[in-house]
Amino acid sequence: MNATHQKTSKGTIEVICGSMFSGKTEELLRRIHRCVLAHLRVELFKPDTDQRYKPDAVVSHMGRELPCQSVSSSSALTLLASAADVVAIDEAQFFDLELVSVCQNLANAGKRVIIAGLDMDSNAQPFGPIPQLMAVADQVSKVQAICANCGDLAYVSYRISKSDSLVYLGEKKEYKPLCRSCYFSISDAQ
Repeated sequence: MNATHQKTSKGTIEVICGSMFSGKTEELLRRIHRCVLAHLRVELFKPDTDQRYKPDAVVSHMGRELPCQSVSSSSALTLLASAADVVAIDEAQFFDLELVSVCQNLANAGKRVIIAGLDMDSNAQPFGPIPQLMAVADQVSKVQAICANCGDLAYVSYRISKSDSLVYLGEKKEYKPLCRSCYFSISDAQ
């Protein structure tokens, strides 16, 4: 029995969530690195709508990156991840709600599923499939950025730029992390 290549029969779902600039992708890449050290077969995915850095890589705000597959729907993950021991998904909030059942099926098939995504949108509302994934996860890690206004722990990604679209990809020019107090202070003033 070769333990370094032995697939575990116990699948799991891990969710890494929080606001923008909280280190979600950095944590996802750290966990993937540990899986690679353990000689596990890892497949990394992101939605094809995320074209901010590179279409074929997951890139953290700190500049760390790993190659990935961009997919248009969560149903594609089942086939593309069939040979993997570990299925990693970044920017999961942009996938459809079917992602929840896809991840459960992958975990039930013995795969470790690691998901990173925003738990709330810029209106401080639950975002996409992340809340349901948090409910069915074996482990949830909520990471927090630092409030750009006061330095407390951030609560939400506040949209600086003007757009009514729920999905609006951006970076530091479009969003800033805010604590609960600063977010509602700014929201109430508008």
